[in-house]
Amino acid sequence: MLNSFFKNRKHLAVLIALILLISCSSSDGGSNNDAGTMPSNLTVTTEITGKSTENPNGDGSGNVKFNINATNATSYKISFGDGNVQNFTNGIINYTYKTAGTYSYLVTITALNGSNAISTSVTITLSVSTAPIWSDEFNVNGAPNSSKWGFDIGTGNNGWGNNESQYYTNRRDNVIVENGVLKIITKKEDFQGSNYTSARLLTKGKFSIKYGKIEFRAKLPAGGGTWPALWMLGNNIDAVGWPACGEIDIMEHTGNQLNKILGTLHYSGRSGGNADSSSKIISNATTEFHIYSIEWRADFINFYIDNQLFKNFKNSTTLPFNQNFFLIMNCAMGGGLGGAIDPNFASSTFEIDYVRVYN
Repeated sequence: MLNSFFKNRKHLAVLIALILLISCSSSDGGSNNDAGTMPSNLTVTTEITGKSTENPNGDGSGNVKFNINATNATSYKISFGDGNVQNFTNGIINYTYKTAGTYSYLVTITALNGSNAISTSVTITLSVSTAPIWSDEFNVNGAPNSSKWGFDIGTGNNGWGNNESQYYTNRRDNVIVENGVLKIITKKEDFQGSNYTSARLLTKGKFSIKYGKIEFRAKLPAGGGTWPALWMLGNNIDAVGWPACGEIDIMEHTGNQLNKILGTLHYSGRSGGNADSSSKIISNATTEFHIYSIEWRADFINFYIDNQLFKNFKNSTTLPFNQNFFLIMNCAMGGGLGGAIDPNFASSTFEIDYVRVYN
């Protein structure tokens, strides 16, 4: 009888232990719930303000409403595709894109519950019609606007050249505004000891910008040896020199590699032949106008041709691309990148329709 009692007590103890184990398991399950239940059924719809048949990319405000829903989601994270990421606790998010122009953005949405997450992506295309903070439309015939543009004069042997063959002037023979475009005319002629002349315009001391969108619409010169460029240098170049000041080449092209457009960054450790460069082949670079632009932020610099991304560069605080830069437009002949000059070259014109800078 006593043995039976102890045996039953033993069975009771086992039963109590099992109950406690189940209870603890249930409690642990609560802890697992703290880690989150896996969200599911993630859906996203977008409403671009002012989108219609007449305005398929919206009304230019850049406003988009995201309606997001997911079963068991307690919060959401959205990467808007323009460098910004935000966290939200509800599924209705209004966001305004600010980069002027028409662009497509890959938006990634993540639904979270604790440490559990699911994601999806949508692509939106919209237009932002913000007025530029600085521009030159080249609508007044004659010399370039002296309040906006200065000139580098000479061969560049004083430190800013690149073994090129031209002499830069500010003569009407080499630079003039006519019929709504700025023309940089490169000519074969004997001038001041050089065999070619051209022009190099810059906004140094007149205008500079830190971050934003910089856009040129241009038709490039033809001919072996031509080297047109639309580019930028850091304001502190006189203090720290090149390449420490940083250089952003929005567009470079050489007549010896027709239709190959370069987007390049120079900085300490990555300059000259070791620069960070990408290229894109386009059609009709020397016979039609194209839009060359960058979107420049603290975390990236994106390069575009006709609003199509072809280079993404990751910016950071360790690089010189977090200060004011001024603009430069020029056409060189020969040099390190321009290469051999066609002996039959006589003259070619680099045409810039406008320059626009957006904040």
